[in-house]
Amino acid sequence: MTEQTTETPAGTVPAESVAPAGDTAVPPAPKPPRRVLRAVARWTAAALVLGGLGAGTAFGITSMERTDVPGLATGSDGRWDYPGLSLPALPAGSPRPYSDGNVAEIHHADLRRLLLPAPAGATVDKKLDGGWVSTERYLSEYEKSERPDLGRLLDDSAPRHIAARGWTMPDGTSTRIYLVRFNSTAFAQGFMDAITVSGSEVPLVGAPESVLDEGWSGGGKVSGTSSYVFDEAKPFGEAQVRQGYVVAGDTLALVVQSRKGKEGTRSVPFHQTVILQNQLLG
Repeated sequence: MTEQTTETPAGTVPAESVAPAGDTAVPPAPKPPRRVLRAVARWTAAALVLGGLGAGTAFGITSMERTDVPGLATGSDGRWDYPGLSLPALPAGSPRPYSDGNVAEIHHADLRRLLLPAPAGATVDKKLDGGWVSTERYLSEYEKSERPDLGRLLDDSAPRHIAARGWTMPDGTSTRIYLVRFNSTAFAQGFMDAITVSGSEVPLVGAPESVLDEGWSGGGKVSGTSSYVFDEAKPFGEAQVRQGYVVAGDTLALVVQSRKGKEGTRSVPFHQTVILQNQLLG
């Protein structure tokens, strides 16, 4: 799968200390499964095609301050009505992940406070209510046969926390967002590479094969982050599944949307959701 980049981003947990650069050697990223290597050439070609698409903006939000991310009220194009968003407060003396004083790009904020809230009209998933979840719950998004290998890779990557939120809209569209925080940016990117380069070899439940989302422009992203956006290959099964990943420093975000029926999921609210989650991680 392909990285798409641009020129541009309840509860409380104790503040986490991070050793200054140079005090502790950053562990190497986990080595991806051997099957990953077979797909590198296939996706490198796609990267060259889409690499230039990231200069655009989406929904007019990139020019606004990230400390006050807009909710993007529902419009005629099908956007959802998200509440007004703002970045959470940080522990005293802690920098934001992309500030000059945070070379390691560490998120010091409570990971749960960085989850995108549900839009207006949504029914919140009681099992994914914005709190902590286990690695098993995160892995349940992937096909059962792939979970053992992916689980070992995740264990080797030593994730620190996983937070999740889910909801269902009146039209039946189901959304699930996971934020996985690792010990370093190397681990986050290494785990991401193992998933996206291998393509449909690590499929989500209900989506045996995925393809690049050709409607994704890569706009609205925070500088320094990476996005990977895919759609289920046709023909769809019982439900159409869309998936988007964002790598932001030490944190990986997975956004999954699915909807049963012939109409499937709509691209506009899916892209909107990926963009807003990306900006909250900036």
